[in-house]
Amino acid sequence: MKLHNQYTKAEGPAVAEDREFAAKDFSNGSPVKWCPGCGDYAVLSSLQKAMAEIGVAPEDVAVISGIGCSSRLPYYMNTYGMHTIHGRAAAIATGVKVANPNLSVWIMSGDGDSLAIGGNHFIHLIRRNVDLNLVLFNNRIYGLTKGQYSPTSPRGFKSKSSPFGTVEDPFIPGELVFGARGTFFARSLEVEMELLKECMVAGHNHRGTSVIEAMTNCVIFNNGIHKVYSDREVRADKTIILRHGEKMVYGKDKNKGLVLDGLTLKSVTIGEDGYTLDDVLVHDAHTPSPVLHSMLAMMHETGGDLPLAMGVIRDVEGPAYDLEVARQMEAEVAKLPEGHSFQNYLGGLAGWDVKGKTRS
Repeated sequence: MKLHNQYTKAEGPAVAEDREFAAKDFSNGSPVKWCPGCGDYAVLSSLQKAMAEIGVAPEDVAVISGIGCSSRLPYYMNTYGMHTIHGRAAAIATGVKVANPNLSVWIMSGDGDSLAIGGNHFIHLIRRNVDLNLVLFNNRIYGLTKGQYSPTSPRGFKSKSSPFGTVEDPFIPGELVFGARGTFFARSLEVEMELLKECMVAGHNHRGTSVIEAMTNCVIFNNGIHKVYSDREVRADKTIILRHGEKMVYGKDKNKGLVLDGLTLKSVTIGEDGYTLDDVLVHDAHTPSPVLHSMLAMMHETGGDLPLAMGVIRDVEGPAYDLEVARQMEAEVAKLPEGHSFQNYLGGLAGWDVKGKTRS
């Protein structure tokens, strides 16, 4: 594969500085076969726009998926791609990235694919901090298999596999990421396509595993599951877009903010009850401690009037598995004598002929 910048194998993907790209350069023109109105269309469009903005050449990108509606996405990308088996995209993508750290590797996976059968691969991908990007489509349902509840379906959710309602609590993706010592987590609703694109660009620029939760709608089996946040009439008051270094302010009139009340987050109205803009927290996505990041990622599930946090919630530095392996290999190869090769190594080993006679 021809690369467009000269750099060592351990430096990761490079931007093709001598070329400019448009979103259409990352589309192969194949008919997209999702249900009309499916939220996956928005993720595909956002990814193609993000790739054009990032500037990595299509031939330097690999898109890997598992099984599910979301996992059809590689079919529509003008990049290298692989549609793998259920829950195993993270393992295969890790192999791709370790074999060639110069590739920009993306995983497309759903809440069932990554958090149920693929749950163990999910947490170890994050723990290892492999330098790749996982876009987690979260529609809180198994859509491809026609409507069973998933690991993110809410307690009491009625489905084909839970006709009387589930009796278990769901996973919160951000909570899993932080529990696995994740270094990057972002989130967006499908209807916030510009924000979703921003999260993908930020994930690519992060050195390590980036997890971008895309909250999508399944129009057939779980229509409106995110409407409490996504409906235009309520979105401004029910969501907050976090940006590093900016005040945590939200609301239709930008008059609401987040403050710490003891050890918990609290939503206040600026100018009421003695609260001013100075009291509102400033978002620090780069602080090593995951405590506040975890609180932000989970606050919409705690009840009360706390909003859904979107944007880049956590983005901290840490050693990337694939780059460390590449550096380790380069260091060991440098110790070998000049002219050393695998064939020479094999030729120097003791062996036996067919009569059982030892030869050196």
